[in-house]
Amino acid sequence: MSGRLFLDTRPLRDPAYRRLWIGHGVSFVGFQVTAVAVPVQVWRLTESSFWVGALSVVTLAPLIVFGLWGGAVADHMDRRRLLLWSSALTWAATLALLLQAVLGLGQLWIIMVITALQATGFAVSSPTRGAIIPRLFKPADIPAANTLTYTFTQAAILGGPLLAGVILAVGSYAWAYAVDAVLFTVMLWAAFRLPPIPPHGEAALGTPGLRSVLDGLRFLWTQPVLLLSFVVDIIAMGVAMPRALFPELAETRFGDTPDGGFAVGWLYAAIGIGAVLGGLFSGWIGRVRRQGLALIVSIVLWGLAVAVAGLQHSLWLAVLLLALGGAADLVSAVFRQTILQTYAPDEMRGRVQGIFTVVVAGGPRLGDLRAGLMAVAFGAGVSWVVGGLACAVLVVVVGAAFPALARYRAPDTEQESRRLS
Repeated sequence: MSGRLFLDTRPLRDPAYRRLWIGHGVSFVGFQVTAVAVPVQVWRLTESSFWVGALSVVTLAPLIVFGLWGGAVADHMDRRRLLLWSSALTWAATLALLLQAVLGLGQLWIIMVITALQATGFAVSSPTRGAIIPRLFKPADIPAANTLTYTFTQAAILGGPLLAGVILAVGSYAWAYAVDAVLFTVMLWAAFRLPPIPPHGEAALGTPGLRSVLDGLRFLWTQPVLLLSFVVDIIAMGVAMPRALFPELAETRFGDTPDGGFAVGWLYAAIGIGAVLGGLFSGWIGRVRRQGLALIVSIVLWGLAVAVAGLQHSLWLAVLLLALGGAADLVSAVFRQTILQTYAPDEMRGRVQGIFTVVVAGGPRLGDLRAGLMAVAFGAGVSWVVGGLACAVLVVVVGAAFPALARYRAPDTEQESRRLS
């Protein structure tokens, strides 16, 4: 019974995946510390949720440009080498954040430039990492590998903000960025220890230019299931994500002092709490055949949980409801990634993963801007609740209007899995 209920850990038997899993998970703890410290630092400098939201938008351009380009490069060169160099760039940006904090520069534009550089490294490394996993496993094992990856990622989303709250309460921004820099070295080790993963087939003969990127976009346009999975993800994150409101409401509703970070740490961690618990009891995910419908339902549940959380004046009720939303978000994330990795052929996976990275990373940043603008116009509480409700309604409308996604079923046989891969 336990094998049917609890997290499937069999992919960890593969040494290459195990190192990648450890490196990404550990480094992501530090990344989440920075993801809390930077917006809190910006809030302290400006006292405006608009600028907290604008901070994320600044990173959107490099995410789009280098996410698409990085995915194309991942289809045409050794994926291990690309992951190593892009991870090194992200690490350098973290060291720059540490330096500006140690020097006490306190300049908004400097923080924005550095975070844009950090986003560039992330935009290249993320599709590369995603394109590596299908090369390590047969298609039937990909859902379990993705669930493991997302569970550890969400554990980092849980632990990182809590750690950030402690650091910001008793230490400084410099300490937060220093922790990130130290933990990220594990990702560098993991990338270095991966085996070579060169391109094969026609991709090995091509070049990662604009034409390659356009080929990936044309391929996506002809695949309605993939395209719709991206659309509902943009709705989920771009409309419902409330994180830009956390610093303001932590002070005005949940009692944080200007120099403390207890409530804001819990708010940033709440989604991760639910996702980790959802991942630990995720043995059933690999048996779901109607993955498209499951994706739609999980996003609707995410939006409703976010909306109800925004109505709460108790920190712990808000955390509980955000945690429920986090569990639903983990399920949707696993199905999105699995559909992508089993639907796209290997010579297209890097480019489609690049588009996926733009959607996954860009959607929350658009959500930050949406939340910040609505907070200025209508108040942070209204912005939070309306975003969650709008997400649930829009996903239902899209699912009904374009039924291809809801009808999608996972391949029923190993032979079909091989054909799709």
